[in-house]
Amino acid sequence: MLVLIRTLISVLALFASVIACAAELYFPSSGENWESVAPERVGWDAQALSDALDVVGERNSSGMVIVHNGRIMAERYWDEPEDARYRRSLSGFDEQQRAIEDVASAQKSVVAILAGMAQARGYLELDDAVSTYLGAGWSKATADQEQAITLRHLLIMSSGLSTDFSYVAAPGTVWLYNTPVYHVTMRVLMAATGLERNELTKGWLSDPIGASNTAWTPRPGFDAAIAVGLSTTARDLARFGLMIQAGGKWGDDIVLEDTEFLADMLSPSQTVNPAYGYLWWINGQEFALGPDSNATRSEGNLIPAAPDDLVAMQGAGDRKLYLVPSLKLVVSRLGFYGDKDGVSFNDAFWTALMRAVPK
Repeated sequence: MLVLIRTLISVLALFASVIACAAELYFPSSGENWESVAPERVGWDAQALSDALDVVGERNSSGMVIVHNGRIMAERYWDEPEDARYRRSLSGFDEQQRAIEDVASAQKSVVAILAGMAQARGYLELDDAVSTYLGAGWSKATADQEQAITLRHLLIMSSGLSTDFSYVAAPGTVWLYNTPVYHVTMRVLMAATGLERNELTKGWLSDPIGASNTAWTPRPGFDAAIAVGLSTTARDLARFGLMIQAGGKWGDDIVLEDTEFLADMLSPSQTVNPAYGYLWWINGQEFALGPDSNATRSEGNLIPAAPDDLVAMQGAGDRKLYLVPSLKLVVSRLGFYGDKDGVSFNDAFWTALMRAVPK
């Protein structure tokens, strides 16, 4: 009970911080017109911040954008990592020659936003059976077992299916980071709305926030179940985070209409792994399971070095979007795997960045 109370207090504080920040945020226009702010003007240590970016650059990074209350406080780019797997994820460059990359499982958090928008606009309900939209036979479960699996179960990684779509347990009773089954979520959204994935994402989300270099792209050589990825730039990824920081708004325009869904999306979605919301990762919980299907329970926060109110998109290759309401920050990172000398990218970056925060 004490854990639940602490979790509820943490969630309410996080959402209150998000709403409070929204009134003072700056929103960039489309294109390159994005205001900046000097770190020292908002109380940050400029040298320590530069040192943190040095740490990022030493760890296979291609780009990082650090946004404070909507303005770019720091931005740096590096040569693309010399890795054949990374090259396969690189879909091109923007007009300023900044990398456009498949952000791997960070795409999941964008799909969660679209699911909330689809519900708010009356196309579906989260508790609808997946079979309502895809028909019978989309998994290897029996018809009755399949009928019990809802869209909400897909969003919280509790479908009860294995990665090969076989039945393991009743939905809602187990938690498994299951990427192949997650990909069914977009099939549900397309069936419910009648819109193709790029049409849906562009019209509902990326165009309204000015994310002009974002698109779904094929993944040659991948298994058919996961053969499409979301490609974007570090700046576009930061735009998605800024919209969430603003409570679902972009300036005066409402993008994500359902603020209750937004709060739920950034809250523990089940008790097996309270560090997971609706396809978003949440810091400050009792324990976290790592972002892969073979992870085991580990005590402590998702990112011990970071503030407890951090929420994140996370993808393979350490593609990241971090939001920290208490610091008024949105941070995006692209590149490839950033572990070094036995220290994860998350721990190395946040240990370095916290030396720069206002005292």
